Amino acid sequence: MGRGKIEIKRIENPTNRQVTFSKRRGGLLKKAHELAVLTDAQVGLVVFSTSGKMYDYCSPASSMREIIERYLKATNAHFDQDHSSQQQLYCEITRIRHETDRLQATIKQFTGEELSGLTINDLNQLEDHLEFSVNKVRFRKHQLLHQQLENLRRKEHILEDQNNYLCRALAEHHVAMEQQQAADHYEENKAREMGFLHEPSSLIGNFLSSVADDSAGNLLQLGPQVHGFQLQPTQPNLQDPALHGYALQL
Repeated sequence: MGRGKIEIKRIENPTNRQVTFSKRRGGLLKKAHELAVLTDAQVGLVVFSTSGKMYDYCSPASSMREIIERYLKATNAHFDQDHSSQQQLYCEITRIRHETDRLQATIKQFTGEELSGLTINDLNQLEDHLEFSVNKVRFRKHQLLHQQLENLRRKEHILEDQNNYLCRALAEHHVAMEQQQAADHYEENKAREMGFLHEPSSLIGNFLSSVADDSAGNLLQLGPQVHGFQLQPTQPNLQDPALHGYALQL
């Protein structure tokens, strides 16, 4: 099924018109290249889009200048230069040059150069302009300084808030540490009062005293009697004089 026939007329939609231009331009350049290569013909093609952009093509063995010169010779045509347009262009160039010179002279006068040709009135006007410009510059400078000052004040408030928060947190930490130390000290004193804790020196002294007492008791119970008295015999056979002078040993 073939495509429908397209009516050849201007496309009103700019998007569709641009798309169609791109496709047809590519096809046209391709056909011109094929014609030049296949038939060894000299082909020159120039296309200007609606935006003013130029697209051109010429045969590989020639240049666009050669093709245009050959076209002029073949048609016996020449481009007449319009004298009035040249004169108008020259006047426009001259006007722009004078305007540029005047602006450069004004700039030099604002910088304090080339003031010899100015009158008193010109100097007064220049001074007024400069003062007006200085006032505008000074106002802008003060505005920027005020903005910077406001930014610094906001930063100062933020830093003060952070500093106060850190001080409060540090104080609360110190208070918590003191309360913890006081609680630990109270528990230690309470345990010491109830007898669960002893001082290290008193504990060692008590231990040494108990060990010394136990040793002395053992010596008194297990060692020989060193006292001057003797045990009274409870049996008649202990009255033997031969046993006098001996202490009862256990």
